[in-house]
Amino acid sequence: MERRQLAKYDLPDVPGVYLFKQGRKVLYVGKASILRDRVRSYFDDDLIATRGPRIVDMITKATGMIYHTTPTVLEALMREAALIRKYCPYANVEGKDDKTFLYAVITGERIPRVLMERGSNLDFKAKKLEGQKLKALYGPFTSGAQLHEGLRLIRRIFPFFDTPKPVGYKGKHQQARVEFNTQIGQYPRAFDKKSYARSIRHVRMFLAGKTKELRRLLEKEMKEAAKEERFEEAGQMRRQLFALDHIQDVSLIRDENRYPQNVATTTSRGYRIEAYDTAHISGTNAVGVMAVVIDGIPVKKEYRSFRIRGFKKNDDIGSLKEILSRRLAHPEWPYPHVIVVDGGKAQKRAAERVLAEASVVIPVVAVVKDEKHRPREVLPAGRQASVHGVGISDVILANSEAHRFSLRLHQAARKRAARF
Repeated sequence: MERRQLAKYDLPDVPGVYLFKQGRKVLYVGKASILRDRVRSYFDDDLIATRGPRIVDMITKATGMIYHTTPTVLEALMREAALIRKYCPYANVEGKDDKTFLYAVITGERIPRVLMERGSNLDFKAKKLEGQKLKALYGPFTSGAQLHEGLRLIRRIFPFFDTPKPVGYKGKHQQARVEFNTQIGQYPRAFDKKSYARSIRHVRMFLAGKTKELRRLLEKEMKEAAKEERFEEAGQMRRQLFALDHIQDVSLIRDENRYPQNVATTTSRGYRIEAYDTAHISGTNAVGVMAVVIDGIPVKKEYRSFRIRGFKKNDDIGSLKEILSRRLAHPEWPYPHVIVVDGGKAQKRAAERVLAEASVVIPVVAVVKDEKHRPREVLPAGRQASVHGVGISDVILANSEAHRFSLRLHQAARKRAARF
């Protein structure tokens, strides 16, 4: 296919999905925030440098293309995943298997959860996750960061649970997560089995790319609720319909070059968060830690610990600066998209100074705790659901993981010291 052939397609300046074809065979499926610009980019002179030989080969073989517009980029993301699953285009999946991609799954529990999982964790034939039957599975999604952001946006319209353990599990971390997410509207405020089942049904339709059918269903349910004088429910459905058409999803199409050269080693495996914490008693047995969360999943093999050397007193700021400085001395570790520190404005500024001195540009988020060491506030204040493009629930998860890890290491250090 050649650039001059694009003129006949009259590509619009709106979001959507596009399919390159060889006759009737689909070679490649992609999504775009602006269809015209995205499709034209496949005919740039530097295509092999920017997209690689597989895409160049696909364009050479293509004899035509089709496209479908969508109201939002989020819907384009869902349609892309559904079409890749339907056609398995060679230029999307060649050299990969199902375990490489990420998927959105809905558990088959009494209170279903909506989770993001790697293909390696799934039994596709039995449709199970860790031996548990799934209600539904969607994907593959080629970008973990975009799936993470997509689920965050969907959850703002149709609240659902995404806890690590089944709903009702009494673990301290999970209870804190449920409490926090309920407060910010990410989890249902007042659980009702019938309402939650309806919300999950809507989520399933959205993830399947059936957004037109979803809008028709919501309009029907809204009219029925109004007719039966269930005006509060009707108002909620009206707000959901409005939200579907006005999703602020610019963050889905990320600029992968927004960081300077010295952070170009940012992991390509997904959206990486690093969280830092320290633990000590009156300055003794001081230990600092780095916890890692990628695409909403703790990756414990990448956790790191640091024995604090330069600060023997109870100096949290000094310890944090030492930990970050020593971490930046390891460029072989992929740099994160966001850094999370435990504390307030002082800790946030200290971390930003260390990064600035190293000429590294990474956003810093601080988690402020209350007197019971529970998350009270996230700095800088996001628009309820996110800050710096990452969901607040994942910020809290990373912070909690760092705190748990630091306590465990500190307890071990105290036990060793007690033996002597």
